[in-house]
Amino acid sequence: MTALLVATRNTAKLSELRRLLDASDLGGIAVWGLRDVEEFPEAPETGATFGENALAKARDAAAATGLATVADDSGLAVDALNGMPGVFSARWSGKHGDDEANLDLVLGQIGDLPDERRGAAFVCAAALVVPGGEEFVVQGEWRGRLVRERRGGNGFGYDPIFVPDGEQRTSAELTPDEKDAASHRGIAMRALLPHLRTLI
Repeated sequence: MTALLVATRNTAKLSELRRLLDASDLGGIAVWGLRDVEEFPEAPETGATFGENALAKARDAAAATGLATVADDSGLAVDALNGMPGVFSARWSGKHGDDEANLDLVLGQIGDLPDERRGAAFVCAAALVVPGGEEFVVQGEWRGRLVRERRGGNGFGYDPIFVPDGEQRTSAELTPDEKDAASHRGIAMRALLPHLRTLI
């Protein structure tokens, strides 16, 4: 088995990435998370784009562990907020990873907007770094709109307020398989598959 490190401590994101890889028939790859390797200093996310952040995370983890590493950076881009919170999605309210506060802030910022001006997209950049080898960065986008109140118990982050185009349900009301088939992360990870297959 070839070990592939997924550079995240977010258990929900790791589970999602493992599902995506498992569904892609990459049977020769064992997926590890950061909790499965010895701790190393992690640089803060200072990139101006999702791609810059994903590549920096993958480079750091690959250099520290010697393992081929996938890292992603993703977030919500709200049309009426000029693409924000964007790379600041996880810390939009000022505290990293406070999903409820981040949701409240975004809902408050667009609270007076009519439905037709509540367009948004989830964006995911995924990077693969092979120690001593190549680097790849791909991106996926999932368009939709934001609703006024949280709905659904699946997913994480902004999923409860995001309704994908062509859907009436929020991302948090979709089944894991439905979400994986359409989501920004699913699109990005499928774009990485040809490169991941070369590791086996």
